[in-house]
Amino acid sequence: QVQLVESGGGSVQAGGSLRLSCAASGRGFSGSAMGWLRQAPGKEREFVASIVWSGGFTDYADSVKGRFTISREYDKNTVYLQMNSLKPEDTAVYYCAEDLDVRRLRVGVPGYWGRGTQVTVSS
Repeated sequence: QVQLVESGGGSVQAGGSLRLSCAASGRGFSGSAMGWLRQAPGKEREFVASIVWSGGFTDYADSVKGRFTISREYDKNTVYLQMNSLKPEDTAVYYCAEDLDVRRLRVGVPGYWGRGTQVTVSS
C-alpha cells in the first residue's frame, strides 16, 4: 500500500514562495511517476506537475510553467514542489499523487493520493 504524506503548505502573500514536500512509502518507486494536483473551492481538481521517478522527466500545467519546479530526492523517496511568484489563483489544496502511469496523473486520476496540504495566497 502506497502512502503519501504532504507537508509545507501555508499562507503567503502574492509574489511569495513556498515549497511542498511529499514523502512516499510502501514499495519501490523506480517505475512510478509522482506529481501534484490541486483543487480550489468550487473548482475541479487539476493537474499541476509530474515527474517520472527514473529519468526525471517533468511535465507542468501551463498555468504554473516558469513559476513552479518539481523535483525528487531519490534516496528519500521524496518529491518537492517549489512554488515561486505565487498568485492568488494558486490558492488550493495541493495533493501529492502517484501512479505507475504518468498519463493518469496528467488527467487527474492517479492510483494513490495524499491527504493534501492547504496553500493560501493573499493579494
